[in-house]
Amino acid sequence: MSQLVLVVEDDDMMRDLIKIYLEKDNYEVITAADGEEAKEQFTMHSPCLVILDLMLPKVSGEEVCEWIREQERNEVSIIMLTAKTSSEQKIKGLKIGADDYITKPFSPNEVVARVEAVLRRGGQFCQKISHRGLVIKPRKGEVLLNGEQTKLTKYEFNLLYYFMENPNVVLSREQLVEQIHPYAESTIMDRTIDAHIKKLREKIEDTPSKPERIITVRGMGYQFVP
Repeated sequence: MSQLVLVVEDDDMMRDLIKIYLEKDNYEVITAADGEEAKEQFTMHSPCLVILDLMLPKVSGEEVCEWIREQERNEVSIIMLTAKTSSEQKIKGLKIGADDYITKPFSPNEVVARVEAVLRRGGQFCQKISHRGLVIKPRKGEVLLNGEQTKLTKYEFNLLYYFMENPNVVLSREQLVEQIHPYAESTIMDRTIDAHIKKLREKIEDTPSKPERIITVRGMGYQFVP
């Protein structure tokens, strides 16, 4: 289960360089070039950590940091990047919600090391799987669709988690029954599984009658398409 990092930096070369080094270390990376795009990417993808330049077009890094914390998203780690070296500036950044501070110039390896250190301290609360705006956080029991919390029953949550752990795999009804009712007879539970999936589709599909995420494979079962 990879951890998603949002890199917000208006310098194209620096942004791409940080992305390359993080991906080499097996992080999933999305990027933004200004503060407005950062908010959009954050809302859509719900990253575990944000690397945030302070001097951004449109909306400053400080404003973005405050906005993230106003969303009550304290499980998200924030590392600020800045060319400002004054202790007052660093203290201000930490007070508004940053977890760490990196002063320019820096090496990409330093950024990767800081990301690892910050996530060791708090990243366990942000384990997640994400596909096309659909995010599931198993440890928190939370599901987000395009940034909005989606309430699922226990059975719907367990089904979705199993689907998202096995993308593109055709799962039989028997396999799905084993995940949510391990001691039940599968012949009795087949219709119950269909009912759970119908309800789940109503909550995560744009058009439940024409599902694109959880599709039916005739004669075989169901498949989650990321």
